[in-house]
Amino acid sequence: MNCQDLAGRVRRARATWRRATRVAVAAALSALAAAPGAVAQGPADGPVAPPPPLPATAIAIKAGRLLDVRTGLYRRDVYITVERGRITVLGTSAPAGARVIDLSGKVVLPGIIDAHEHTGDDLFNYSAATRMRISAAQSALNGAYKVHQFLVRGVTTLRDAGETNVYYPQFALRDSIANGLIEGPRMQCAGMLISISGGHSDDDTTAVDFGLPKRPNIADTVDELRIAVRRDLKYGADWIKLMASGGVVDLYSDFRTQELSEEQMAAAVELAHRAGRHVMAHAEGTAGIRAAVRAGVDSIEHGTMLDEESAVLMAAKGTWLVPTLQAFQVGIEPDTGSGMDPEMLRKLRDILQYQQPAFTLALKHHLNIAFGGDDTAESVAGEFVALVKGGMTPLAALQAATINGARLLGLESETGAIEVGKAADVIAVDADPLADIGAMKQVSFVMAAGRVIKQP
Repeated sequence: MNCQDLAGRVRRARATWRRATRVAVAAALSALAAAPGAVAQGPADGPVAPPPPLPATAIAIKAGRLLDVRTGLYRRDVYITVERGRITVLGTSAPAGARVIDLSGKVVLPGIIDAHEHTGDDLFNYSAATRMRISAAQSALNGAYKVHQFLVRGVTTLRDAGETNVYYPQFALRDSIANGLIEGPRMQCAGMLISISGGHSDDDTTAVDFGLPKRPNIADTVDELRIAVRRDLKYGADWIKLMASGGVVDLYSDFRTQELSEEQMAAAVELAHRAGRHVMAHAEGTAGIRAAVRAGVDSIEHGTMLDEESAVLMAAKGTWLVPTLQAFQVGIEPDTGSGMDPEMLRKLRDILQYQQPAFTLALKHHLNIAFGGDDTAESVAGEFVALVKGGMTPLAALQAATINGARLLGLESETGAIEVGKAADVIAVDADPLADIGAMKQVSFVMAAGRVIKQP
């Protein structure tokens, strides 16, 4: 992708975002006004009404080809019966009185589980000051728009990989979706991005004589780390996010360098696991990867400089890898209007040389790999393409985004496959993704927990 093409992509994406936001707000207001029995909600009107119940009438999805993501085999002309949000029958006919959705010309598969996104960021502006200009309210509204964009592209479960806003807008977003107030994938959320001073996710980019007050995600000692973790847990984190190494999209850190100490990360793991929560670690450099794995984290994010020793260690401990390949591969040049600092661009160009050798090692050692985009919703299909280009089979890439994602998030009994008893998270594409993973670019049907989101 050249500079001019990417500049056009950014301009088009911004324009689409603005148009879609205006349309979504207008539609929401119209729907509220037109709803039977709806009244204007003011401060004295009491709590927001609960969402309408799922229809009692069964839905039968006629799947021309239904992919079993465990085996890679297709079943033909299967009726998936859905009742009150769950799959109740996989059979050869629709039950009497069921509403039939005919996908006989489609390939049907489970909804996508995306285990690494950031719902509150402005992914069209990488300026170092951008995060300081996004309030918690704006971050939550950004997220409400973004999760819907993920949903219509087939993402029915999403893990927010952490935000830097101290007021946790991602938790409000997750809970509003769970309560039916807004439409989006089911969510799990990390809290703040826990970093050392001057590390990846120290968002104070001001000069020394304009320094900001210390933020609660900054931890330079084990005790400070424990306080940061306890704050995240107190306010509702499903995951703790640790910055084990430096990163790319910042002004200060070196992605090769370990940042949080192994002792700090082990303390985070002990606290989180005791509370029944999990720990994910941003780790680009080799030393950071090793320290995080030895500390007992549940997943390594990126793992861009994974080496043989680290891969052996991850395999032995069962540590997950979420590689996020495509996000770095897109490439950004200085004249695209992204606001990315020249130092960030330098690091982006530098880190790419390590990505493929590391991913090859991950495949060689059969690491547990889950799907994560770390980019915009428009790039979800691109991550499938990147995984296959990197050496995965199309089936393995789909498994990373379905049954593997469910295992990573502890949702095996809830989602990840089209099976009786599981939530009805069902999508359809127009062509065979096992023959060409690019078919994931054309998601024409989406059902999330029994609710039809998108139809051909």
